[in-house]
Amino acid sequence: MKKYQVVGIGNALVDILAHCEDAFLADSGVEKGIMQLIDADRAAALYARMGPAREISGGSAANTIAGIASLGGRTAYVGKVKDDQRGYIFARDIRAQGTDFETPFAPGDEKHGTGCCMVLVTPDAERSMSTYLGVSEQLGPGDIDPAWMAAADWIYLEGYRFDGAAGHAAFARAIGVCKGAGGKVSVTLSDPFCVQRHRDAFRDMIRDYVDLLFCNEHEVIALYQTDDLQAAVDQAATEVEIVACTMGPKGVIVCKNGTQTTVPAEAAEVVDVTGAGDLFAAGFLYGLATGRDPKTCGRMGNIAAGEAISHIGARPAQDLSVLFRAAGIA
Repeated sequence: MKKYQVVGIGNALVDILAHCEDAFLADSGVEKGIMQLIDADRAAALYARMGPAREISGGSAANTIAGIASLGGRTAYVGKVKDDQRGYIFARDIRAQGTDFETPFAPGDEKHGTGCCMVLVTPDAERSMSTYLGVSEQLGPGDIDPAWMAAADWIYLEGYRFDGAAGHAAFARAIGVCKGAGGKVSVTLSDPFCVQRHRDAFRDMIRDYVDLLFCNEHEVIALYQTDDLQAAVDQAATEVEIVACTMGPKGVIVCKNGTQTTVPAEAAEVVDVTGAGDLFAAGFLYGLATGRDPKTCGRMGNIAAGEAISHIGARPAQDLSVLFRAAGIA
């Protein structure tokens, strides 16, 4: 048995969560429903305009790893923060989830701060994210601990981390060590605009190294440049062993070795869709790590995603293992 079931690699951000009206988005120049990258000055100006907010450790892959840890999974996380207040918020919070986190801090005199993501949630539960990557962009191959990669059954790579000159090299090192030690590689596409920025790099990595692809319908269509969702999923299925393509309220298409099934979504009151994909990946990966079949993994992912959208924030507010048992998943 390896030390870790899943090791995540991605952005290390502090999520700043607040409610707002649509008019605030328009007045602030925030495009609704997507993630926009912003600089430090823009982050400071937007932060000053926001109303009351919660600040917790975040980043897409970090949310997934925290979800797995909440289920008792053996996890670790690799992400870059600075020796500053938000850096300590991130480190303390993710370690409190039961996840190992030992990535060296950027020094206090580094000009960029710990990254943050301002998540503005409108009354329709849609979230609009403005992300200052800060020092998380500096994550590079030197931050990848080979011992951790070799000790992982799975590594989980965050597509957003392709936005950074050293991110590709960091992923390459992690993949090489993990695969060399008999581990497997999963990746999330993260965002259709991220896919458009790095399509060729994604395609090469997925075709050559990835065992499990997480995506939503918009991301996989962007990856394969087609308007036909089924054609895009079919193409992905020729390149990776397992595909999990979420479709919001329509559920998820799960494909393993060419065999496809659609798993219905779980009924849930929608309060905030932030983190739905992150928690879907948590439930699905935990299912795989504990020997469940693909359809059951899809159910576990949907249950976790349904819990995530029922409240503000991307971390579970209820015990996911209790929800799994209630659904008949032992």
